[in-house]
Amino acid sequence: MPTRGSARRPTPPAGEPFVVTEHPSRGVELRLERNGVPCCWDLPEGPPTRRGRPLPAVPTRGGDATGLPTWDAGRYAVEQWTDDRVVVVLAGRRLRGRHVLFRSPDGAWSVRALDAPTECAPLVPMLAAAGELPPPAQDADWGYEFKWDGVRALAVVEAGELALWARSGTDVTVRYPELSPPPAVLRGHDAIVDGEVVALDARGRPDFGVLQGRMHRTGPEVRRMAAATPVTYLVFDLLAWEGESLLGLPYARRRERLEALGVVGERWVGTPWFRGGGAAVLAASRDNGLEGVVAKRLDSPYRPGLRGPDWRKVKNVRTQSVVVGGWRPGQGRRAGGVGSLLVGVHDDAGRLVYAGHVGTGFTAAALEELQPLLTPAARPPFADALPREVTRDARWVAPELVGEVAFAAWTADGRMRHPSWRGLRDDLVPEDVVEEW
Repeated sequence: MPTRGSARRPTPPAGEPFVVTEHPSRGVELRLERNGVPCCWDLPEGPPTRRGRPLPAVPTRGGDATGLPTWDAGRYAVEQWTDDRVVVVLAGRRLRGRHVLFRSPDGAWSVRALDAPTECAPLVPMLAAAGELPPPAQDADWGYEFKWDGVRALAVVEAGELALWARSGTDVTVRYPELSPPPAVLRGHDAIVDGEVVALDARGRPDFGVLQGRMHRTGPEVRRMAAATPVTYLVFDLLAWEGESLLGLPYARRRERLEALGVVGERWVGTPWFRGGGAAVLAASRDNGLEGVVAKRLDSPYRPGLRGPDWRKVKNVRTQSVVVGGWRPGQGRRAGGVGSLLVGVHDDAGRLVYAGHVGTGFTAAALEELQPLLTPAARPPFADALPREVTRDARWVAPELVGEVAFAAWTADGRMRHPSWRGLRDDLVPEDVVEEW
């Protein structure tokens, strides 16, 4: 996947708009506006985010997409458009470059990316939607994993070399040198696995605060920090093996193949999973101070980049990713610096809306790191009107930084109650931050 972010978004080509929407049961739909008429294809295995094998594309009439989540949007230019072949140049946040939709002699349509962007992640991780445990009558159809309090990363092993890619599409290999080389079972093979980078505390539990200090480091201090506070890579999915894509296999089968490999190394750990028994797994997560569980349908394929009903995250503590849009000056020990952050999330229309101010949970080191990262702006980035008590002393910043907060609940007017800062995240881009609960 090409690196994303508003600062690096490509200039849209001249042409008409396209949109990729998520459907609960059909994967995603690609809609190209052609002279005011929508031309639509269902993409059951997801859209192609890199050059590779053709993926199925099923022509549809295109229904009402109102209220459906938008996976990507932008504009496109046409290179070729016939009854059997469509070549377009896409300029979106996630899909960029030349793509072809073509009909085979048997009548089946496929889609393929024609460009091979340099330095791009091979896949976009599949995501889980916030929700509740499946009802008891459906429990046996689901597998359950513990939810780990870290940052998502895909590990790509080719010719014995390891590359780690964050969910944002950023190459983060240099930040975690202690994860190289990969385990011996992977070194002689080509593979892609999915997992979570975590920092473990003295009791062996993930500590996001400890990981915070590692996430943005790329300089000579990384080796020292890796020795002092090493991270661990928790592996929970196998996506490709020796050039074979496993994305279409059911979750249970991918898990069985992962376990058969025995992916274990000095800083690599295979994570447990459970068939059924979701209530007991959730209770165990609470007893062990973990963030919650992720429920995954046993028959679900891996849909890169999609957040759908096949995976559900059930949290013990409410957390929310937020975009920093401003700050208010501190008092007392914080005088002259940041007292609280003004944060927001994107609504269904893609607007950044105000979600509250966060003034607790900061360490002195976190504030010291944060201040120079804030880029001043002349006006608020939030689309909604803000109360006077917020705006009177606010300092606005460009909405470039993503952080995470813990909070008690959402209020009726869309504010977080009692939010507490957990730290910056470098595995997300601002455009991906939406209300999670």
